[in-house]
Amino acid sequence: MKRFRPYRETQEIRDRYADVPKIVPGCFIYPYFVTEGSGVRQEISSMPDVYRFSIDRLLVDVEELLTLGIDKILLFGVIDEKEKDERGSAAYSADNVISRAIKAIKAHFPDILVFTDICLCEYTSHGHCGLLHNRDVDNDTTLPLLAEMAYQHAVAGADFVAPSAMMDGQVKAIRERIEKEKLKTKILAYSAKYASAFYGPFRDAASSAPSFGDRKTYQMDFRTKHQGLEEIAADIEEGTDWIMVKPALAYLDILYRASERFATYPLVAYQVSGEYAMLKNGAAQGFFDETRIFFESLTAIRRAGADYIISYYAKDFFIK
Repeated sequence: MKRFRPYRETQEIRDRYADVPKIVPGCFIYPYFVTEGSGVRQEISSMPDVYRFSIDRLLVDVEELLTLGIDKILLFGVIDEKEKDERGSAAYSADNVISRAIKAIKAHFPDILVFTDICLCEYTSHGHCGLLHNRDVDNDTTLPLLAEMAYQHAVAGADFVAPSAMMDGQVKAIRERIEKEKLKTKILAYSAKYASAFYGPFRDAASSAPSFGDRKTYQMDFRTKHQGLEEIAADIEEGTDWIMVKPALAYLDILYRASERFATYPLVAYQVSGEYAMLKNGAAQGFFDETRIFFESLTAIRRAGADYIISYYAKDFFIK
């Protein structure tokens, strides 16, 4: 009889046999929602302890983040409804809110790695991720706008641009624009991004819910298991530097397969808003211990093969 319990007798022994790479501050990318105005630190009702920040208050929070050793952030823009239009023009204007945030962050914290989300959904009046044609998102006419948005962020000093619109060819369009302008900004592709119900709280946070229909014509069907790897391979061929699987916990199988097949590429998993809210609210109801549950969930993501994790829990992981 093979005996396994001796591997588990004490915490010291359990630690000795743990074979998942340790989660350290450098594993995390912390997401921020950036809005106009000053003095804004507005808690998001569907995401406890997550806030919308104006740029001045964002700088204060980033400074606190750095004290925890977390040196990577991902920025999303949140603008007033009256500033939105059908083309998402505010996303790629020269004075867009994210470009201004990048400049401010880099002026104060030049060594932090700044990632920016590249998608039109937060800026369009209809809430979809690209230009509409007959009430459907038109892939090819959207590509130049995504490339322009990425260019504006790159010029402002972004270290990575992260296209998330799930338009075919978006990485290629952005890569060509960046190289044409001789910019050094890298690309983190939302390669395997599924049409998921776990995004609900994010759409509240970013005011980006579609005004009609859904995003199933461009985000991936969660019933597929091969397309995700094909999407990743296509993004690599088009010139991405890092790759991503999103969401995380319900897609650990995809994450694991991606880590095995594309082992030479940094792999990011996004623990999305719904995953965060589910754990937060469950803990608030007393269903489980919050520290244990988020430690376990983040470890599972790491165990599946993620090199980096985008998580709203990043601060709590080291504060607690």
